[in-house]
Amino acid sequence: MLQLVFRILGPLDISADGRPVALQGARQRTIMSMLLLAPGRVVSVDTLADAVWNGSPPATARNQIAICVSALRKILKTDAGIDDLLVTSHPGYLLHPGEHRIDAVEFEERAAEGREAARRGRTEEARAHFEDALAMWRGPALAGVTAERVEAEAERLTELRLDVYEQLTALRMELGQHRELIGELSAFVRAHPLREAALAQLMLAHYRSGRRAEALEAYRDGARLLADELGIDPGPAVQQLHEDILADAPQLTPPAGTGGPAVAAPATAVPAHLPPAPASFTGRHGELAALDRLLDSVGGPSLPIGSITGTGGVGKSALAVHWSHQVAARFPDGQLFADLRGYDEEEEPRRPAAVLDRFLRALGVPGPQIPADQVERTALFRSVLDGRRMLIVLDNARSYQQIRPLLPGSSTSCVLVTSRDSLSSSLAGDYAFVPLHLGSLGQDESVTLLARVAGDDRLAADPVGAARLSELCDRLPLALRIAAARLAAKPHWTVRTLVSRLEDQHRRLDELSLDARGVRAGLRLSYRDLPADTARMFRLLGSLNVPEFSAWAGAALLGIDPVDAEDLIEQLVDAQLLEPLSASAGHVRYRFQDLLRLFARECGLAEDGEEELRGALRRACGVWLALAKEAHRRVYGGDYTVVPGAAPLGDLPSHLVECLVEDPMEWLEAERPAITGLVQQAARDDESGYAWDLTMTSVTLFQNRNYLEDWRECAEAALSATRRTGDRLGEAAMLQSLGTLEIIQYEHTRAYERLRLALRLFEEQGQEAGRALVLRNLALCERHRGDLEGAVDTGRRSLEIFRAIGDQYAEAHVLGLLAQIELERGDAQASLVLSAEAVARSRGLGTVRGEAQSTVRLAEALIHRGEGERAEEACRRALELVLGSGDRRGETHVLRALGEALWCQGKFEEAEPVLRSALLAAEQVPDVYLQARAAVVLGCVRALRADRGGAAGTFRQAADLFTEVGAGSWRRRVDALLVALAEDGPADSGRLFALVQP
Repeated sequence: MLQLVFRILGPLDISADGRPVALQGARQRTIMSMLLLAPGRVVSVDTLADAVWNGSPPATARNQIAICVSALRKILKTDAGIDDLLVTSHPGYLLHPGEHRIDAVEFEERAAEGREAARRGRTEEARAHFEDALAMWRGPALAGVTAERVEAEAERLTELRLDVYEQLTALRMELGQHRELIGELSAFVRAHPLREAALAQLMLAHYRSGRRAEALEAYRDGARLLADELGIDPGPAVQQLHEDILADAPQLTPPAGTGGPAVAAPATAVPAHLPPAPASFTGRHGELAALDRLLDSVGGPSLPIGSITGTGGVGKSALAVHWSHQVAARFPDGQLFADLRGYDEEEEPRRPAAVLDRFLRALGVPGPQIPADQVERTALFRSVLDGRRMLIVLDNARSYQQIRPLLPGSSTSCVLVTSRDSLSSSLAGDYAFVPLHLGSLGQDESVTLLARVAGDDRLAADPVGAARLSELCDRLPLALRIAAARLAAKPHWTVRTLVSRLEDQHRRLDELSLDARGVRAGLRLSYRDLPADTARMFRLLGSLNVPEFSAWAGAALLGIDPVDAEDLIEQLVDAQLLEPLSASAGHVRYRFQDLLRLFARECGLAEDGEEELRGALRRACGVWLALAKEAHRRVYGGDYTVVPGAAPLGDLPSHLVECLVEDPMEWLEAERPAITGLVQQAARDDESGYAWDLTMTSVTLFQNRNYLEDWRECAEAALSATRRTGDRLGEAAMLQSLGTLEIIQYEHTRAYERLRLALRLFEEQGQEAGRALVLRNLALCERHRGDLEGAVDTGRRSLEIFRAIGDQYAEAHVLGLLAQIELERGDAQASLVLSAEAVARSRGLGTVRGEAQSTVRLAEALIHRGEGERAEEACRRALELVLGSGDRRGETHVLRALGEALWCQGKFEEAEPVLRSALLAAEQVPDVYLQARAAVVLGCVRALRADRGGAAGTFRQAADLFTEVGAGSWRRRVDALLVALAEDGPADSGRLFALVQP
C-alpha cells in the first residue's frame, strides 16, 4: 500500500508516496476538508451539504454529496490503492483511521508532547516538540477552501498555532534568549495585536535585554490598540507586568545560569495517588493561575495551603486533580490523595487516623510501626515528610478539624483542599493560604465542554441552541457532562431536541439551580427514560455501600439471571449512569460517581421505600456472604474455623460460583472494599447477623494479606451492632475475632480479656465451635505469658471439642500449636508425633494453607532432633505450597525454617540467602515479630561464616524488633547471642543453635 499523506496546514495537499493526488473541483475539496477536520468521527450528510452550499443546500443535495463521495473514493483507489478510507456510517461519512498521515493530527500530537515535557521540566525536549509542530505549517490552514464551516475550523487550528508559538517563546525566554526574540516577537505582536500573552513576552524580552524604555513603549502601543479596537484595558497580568517594570521589580530579573528550571532527579519510588486527570476538563484558566500562586510559597516561611470551595457538581475535585497533574513534576517526592467523604450522606467522614495509616504506608512506614494513637501518627507523618517536596490533595473535606492532623509541618510540601464550606477562618493567618471559590463555567467554556463530550459537530452547527443548553444546565460541569452524554447516546437528536426536553420540565429546571440539591434535574433526565427493570437496578445498586461491583451483584438484587443483569447494567452505562472499569478475570466491574450514587439512593427511598432497600441490602449481603464462605471453604478444605451464623445465603449459578472463586484468595482480595463496605452498612442498619458473619468469614483475607485495619473496623462495627440487637452469639464471635487480631498484634493482655468474655458467651449459647476457637486462642495467650502447662491443658481441651464436632482443619491447627509448645517444653519426640499427625490431617483435607502450616511444625521438630536433611525436605514441600497460594506470612515461616534446616546440616553458605529472603518476606507482610525471628537466625549463620560485623548488626536489629513487640524472652536470648559473639575463638554452632530454638 502507498503511503498516503494529507496536509491541511496550508493549502489542501494530498500525496501518495510523494506523488500528488488531485481532486476535482471545489465540492470535492470541501467534502474532503470536512472529513479531514474530523478524522475517525462521523460527519453527517446535512453538515456536508451545509458546508458545500454555505447553508443553502438544494433539494438534490444528498444525492450530490453521495456522488462526490463516490468520486473521492474512486480517486483514492486509483491514485493510492485504498478503497476503505471513506466509510459510510449513519447519518453520514467518516474518514477511517488507518496508516495514512494527517499533518494537523501530528501537529496537535507534537504540541501535546511539548506541553507534557514542559510540565515535567524538560525544557529542551519541549522546545524541540514545539518547533517540530510549527514547522509543519505551510501557510493559512486549508487556504483556498472557501466554505464557511471549513474556514471556522481552520481558524481553530490557527489559534492552536499561535498558542504553540507563545508556548515556545516562553520556553526560549526560560533559556535566556530574550534579545534574540525581540525582532520576531515585535513582528508577531504587529500581526496579532490582541494577543496579550505575546505582548507581555515582548515587554519582558525588552526589559531583560536592558531596553526598559522600549518595554514601556510596547505596553503603551498595546494598551492604545486594545482601547481603540475593543474599548478595554489590558488584562491584569499585563498591567502587573507594566507596574513591575516601572518599579524595576526584582522578580523580573532572569534566573542565574543559562538554562531553564532545574529538575530534581527522580526518586526511585514515590507515592503517586492522584486519580487520572479528567479527560473533558475545560477552561478554569484564571483559577489554575490562582492555584499556581501556591508554588511561590513552597519552601517559604509558612506551609502553602490552597482551598477550593463551591457547590456540589461545580468541579472542585476535577480542578484539584487537573492542577495537581500539571504541577506534579514540582513535587519529586510524590503526591498523596485522599477522599475524606466529608459530605457523604450514608457514611461517616473518613477519620484522620485511617487516612494517616494509608499515607504512612505509602511513604514506606511498615504497618506494625504505625502508632495507634492519632496524635502520634500525625507526629510520625510530619517527621517522615520533613524536608520532602510532597503534594497532598485532601478532597471533600468536612472541616478544619478533619484536615488538621493531615497537614505536614514543613513548607517544602504543599496542600490542596476541596470542600463545600469555606475553611478561610481556620486557615487564613497561620498558613500561606490561597482561597479559591469556584463558580460556574463561562459561556464559551460551557459550550466547549458540551462539544467535547458530545463528540460531534451538532453544537457547532447550532450556536444559539448550544448557548441555551448551557444556560439550562446553569453551566455546572457535572450537569453539562450529563446533558452532552445524552446527545452522544442519541445521534439522531438535534441540540434543540434536548433543549426542548429540558424546558418542558419546570421542576427539573428549578433543581438545576445552584442550591443544596445541585444537579438533580440533569440526573433525572437520564434516569426517567430507563425501562422499569433498568431503573430499579439503578436504584438498588445505588443503595449499596460498595465502591465497585460486577453484574452478579445486580443479579442478586433483582433475583434474575446474571446475563440479564449485565444487560440492564450495560443500559445504565449507555445512559451515563454507571462507569465501566477494566475487566477482572473476565468480569467487567462497574462503579457509580458519588453524585449519581446519591441520586440513586434518593430515588430508591422515594420509589421503593426503606423496607425494600433493607431487603436489597440483605440480598446483597447474602450473595457476598455465600461467595465468601465458598472462598473460605476452598482455602480451609471445608466449613472450618468459623462459627456458623443464621443469616440466609444468596444463590448464584454453580458455574458462575466456580468461575468467581476459582482463585479464592484473589476473589477475596478483589472484593475486599465491597465486603468491608457491606459490613459497615449492615452494622449501621442493625443487620448484625450479616455484619458479623461476613467479618468472621473474611478473616482469612484480613490475616493472610495483613489488612489488620480493615479487620478491626469491621469487627468493631459488627460487635456494636450485635450488642444493639441483643445478638449474643454474634457478640461472642466478634469478641473472639478481635481477640485473635490482638494476639496477632501482640496485645495479649487485651486479647485475654476479650477471649474470656467470648468464652462465657459461647458457653451460654451452647456453641461448641466457638468455645473451641476461644480455647485455642487462650492457649496462645497462656503460651505467650510463659504458662506452658496451662497452654497445653487449654489446647487439649480445645482439641477434644474440635474432634467431637468434626472440625478437622482446626484440629490440625491445634495439633501444630501443641507441637510447638512441646518443643518449647523440650520434648522434641512429642512435638514430632503431634506435627506428623497435623500434616496427615491437613493433607487429608486438601487444604494448602493448613498443610503448609503443619509441615513447618514438622520441620521444626526435625530440626530440634538434628535431622536437618528430613527437615529441609519438609520445608521445600511447604515452600511449594505457600508460593502457590500467595501466602506471604506462611512464606516467611517456611523460609526461616528452611534456613535453620540448612544450618543444621552445616550448609551455612546456602542458608544465608534463604534467611535474607525470609527477612525480606517478613518486611513485606509486614510483621515485626517474624522479621525478628528471621533476623536472629540470619545473625547466627553470619557468625558461623566468620562475619562477626554482619552478625552483630543483624543481632542488634533483631533485639530492637523483639523489644518493639514486647518479646522479652527473645530479647534476652539475643543479648546472650551478642555476648557469645564477643568471645574469642570461632562461633560455637551448638551453643548458638540452642539459643534460637523454641
